Amino acid sequence: MTVLARLAVTLALLGYAGAAGVIAQLAGTPLPFMLGPLIAVALLVCTRAGRIIPDGYGFPQWVRIAFISIIGLMIGAQVTPALFENAPRLMLSLGALTAFVVIALGGNYLLFRRLGGYDRPTAFFSAAPGGLYESIALGEAAGADLPRLMTQQFLRIVFVVSVLPIAVSLHLGQPVGSAAGVSMAHGPVPWSALPWLLLAGIAGWLMGRALRLPAPQLTGPLAVAAALNLAGLVHLDVPTWLVNLAQVVIGTALGMRFAGIGRGMLLKGAALAGVSGAFMLVLAGVFALLLMPHMGEGFDTLLISYAPGGVTEMGLIALSLAANPAFVTMHHILRILLTVVAISALGRRLRA
Repeated sequence: MTVLARLAVTLALLGYAGAAGVIAQLAGTPLPFMLGPLIAVALLVCTRAGRIIPDGYGFPQWVRIAFISIIGLMIGAQVTPALFENAPRLMLSLGALTAFVVIALGGNYLLFRRLGGYDRPTAFFSAAPGGLYESIALGEAAGADLPRLMTQQFLRIVFVVSVLPIAVSLHLGQPVGSAAGVSMAHGPVPWSALPWLLLAGIAGWLMGRALRLPAPQLTGPLAVAAALNLAGLVHLDVPTWLVNLAQVVIGTALGMRFAGIGRGMLLKGAALAGVSGAFMLVLAGVFALLLMPHMGEGFDTLLISYAPGGVTEMGLIALSLAANPAFVTMHHILRILLTVVAISALGRRLRA
C-alpha cells in the first residue's frame, strides 16, 4: 500500500470508530470513547464487512504510541508527594501484589490446562496476569501455540476493560465516570500548551525506551509529567478533546487485533477468557476488601489497582472513575514487573 492509501484507510477507520464512540456516549456506556470504538472495529474485522479493509493494512503503531503517550502525561500530572509518604503502605501493597500474581498465575494455569486442554507451555504463558508482549515472546521461545497464546492474552485485557467499569457502576448503584458526565480532563486548555505536551511526550517516550521501562510509551511520559509536577516546574493539562481522541485511537488499535483470528479459536478463547477474567476480578475484589482497612483507599480504587488489564487501559478507567489514577497505575506497573519476573523464572524450569 502507498502512504496516501494507508493514511486514507486510517482516517476512515478513525472516523468510523469516533462515530461509534459518540453513540456509546449517548447510550451511557462507561468509557464510551474507548469501548465504543473497540467493539465497533472488532465487529468490523471479524465479519465479512472487514473485506473493505485492504489486504496488508495494519493500524500504524506510531499513531497508537503517540496517543498512549498523551494518556501517560495525563496520569503523570496526577502524581503528588502524598503518593510516596507512607512507605509501610507501599510495602504492604507490594507483598499483596506478589501474592495476587502467584495465585492468579496458578489458578489460570489449571484452568487453561484442565478446562482448555492446552499444552503446558501454552497454558502457562496464557495464564500470566500481565506482561502481554513479554508472555508472548517467552511463550514462543518455549514452544507455545502462538495464535492461541496471543488470542488468550489479548482477550484477557479486552474482558477486564469491558467488564470492570460496568461492575464498578453496579457496585456503587449508579453510573460512574464518563457515563455520569465526569470528564477525564480539566477545563479549557490554551492551544499554546500543546507544544509543551508534544515535547514532554517525545522526551518521555525516548527516556522510557532508553531505560527499558515496561510499556515505555506510557510510563516514560508518565515519569516526565510526574517529575515536572513534583518539582513544581510546570503542570501539564491535557484538553478534553485530545483525551477523547486518544481513547478512540487506543480502542481502534485494540479492535484491529481481532483481525485474522478464526471463529472457533475466538469463541473458545472468549469463553476461557470470561472464566479466567471473572476468577481474577473476584480475586482482585477479595484483595481489595482485605486491604481497605490498611491502605486508606476505597474499594473501587483498590479493585481497579489489582484488576489484570493493560496499564494504559486501566489508567484510563481510573481517570474516568476519578479513582486515584497515579496510585492505580503504579500498582499495574509493579504487577507487570512481578509477572515478568515470575514467568521468566518459572518458564526456564518449564523448558527444562
